[in-house]
Amino acid sequence: MQAIWQRPDSNIPKAEALVRVTVVYVAALFAAGLVLAYCEAHPLWRALIADLVATMVVFAASRWHRNSSFYDPFWSVIPPLLMLWWMTQGSSASLTREFIVLALLLYWATRLTSHWAYYWPGLHHEDWRYPMLRARSGRGEFFMDLMGIHLFPTLQVFMGMLPVYALTVLGENPLNMWDLFAAAVTFSAITLQMAADFQLHAFADSAKPGDSLDTGLWARCRHPNYLGEIGLWVGLALFGFAAYPVGLLWVSLGALAMILMFRFASIPMMEERSRQRRPEYGAVMARIPMLLPRIGGKPLDR
Repeated sequence: MQAIWQRPDSNIPKAEALVRVTVVYVAALFAAGLVLAYCEAHPLWRALIADLVATMVVFAASRWHRNSSFYDPFWSVIPPLLMLWWMTQGSSASLTREFIVLALLLYWATRLTSHWAYYWPGLHHEDWRYPMLRARSGRGEFFMDLMGIHLFPTLQVFMGMLPVYALTVLGENPLNMWDLFAAAVTFSAITLQMAADFQLHAFADSAKPGDSLDTGLWARCRHPNYLGEIGLWVGLALFGFAAYPVGLLWVSLGALAMILMFRFASIPMMEERSRQRRPEYGAVMARIPMLLPRIGGKPLDR
């Protein structure tokens, strides 16, 4: 399996690699646009079909380049586009709410996508989780790549966007205090994630092999960047509730799914890797909470 995934494009400059990714995403969005234009399904299902078609285009590029990190920007590129299309399909009770949510989604998506583009080294690099997942799957690596690395995150994000569908197409409540609370949660979560990423990269620039980040936000909880990401999806669920309270159960599904994924999949994989690479990480785990931050007071001494 390792031989199959030996990348022939390792000498391609990063600028060309980013151009290739851009071309693939333009093709994916064009294919999705054809679905939206010609499919006559319900707006929710039409958007899902278009989302899956775009995913398959990116999956084909991932296989061609033998690098599943082609999919990485998909997580943040698609949500604002989904919202923009849904905004053309309904007439919600509050355009102000729609524009607030769109602005927050663009804040998050622009920050996350530009962060990926800046720090992605190029086609010679692939997110460390992908080779691990494929290796664990053995002969089933193709299906792991398709289902686990590409389609599952697409479905996860689509579930997270259900509140946005609710507020754009079904929203019947005018702007209210829940929207103010949702905006505060969402903005704070995105800003927390951004600050945590800045601190992480500043640490990585000067860290020695085996060092663990346990200062700043990272002294309050071990994964403030994941906490911020979860907060975004919780904030969107709150907006959905504010606009369409009768749909509380299903607009909350995406946020619940995100919490479960990060708590029981993403974080355990990250911590397993940290324990293998950092001898002192066990002490960090004993001293600093995983996800819910320590509020108030000074962080515990090392």
